[in-house]
Amino acid sequence: MCRSIKTLRPPSIPEEATDEEIRAAALQYVRKVSGFRAPAAHNQEAFDHAVEAVAAATTGLLDSLEVRGVPARRAG
Repeated sequence: MCRSIKTLRPPSIPEEATDEEIRAAALQYVRKVSGFRAPAAHNQEAFDHAVEAVAAATTGLLDSLEVRGVPARRAG
């Protein structure tokens, strides 16, 4: 499952990663770690919170990376 998470920074992709791509990667990560493709109703809130936290951490990471020869991901 995690093999389909792609690198989300240039030069691996031609432009900055979209919020949808970041969330998709976060969702796949949480699915892999939790072992749930779709959690039971009583775990849904925790699952959704984890996806959002991983997506936020990923966005922060991509915003902070300095890749030589590539412009910054987002202008603050």
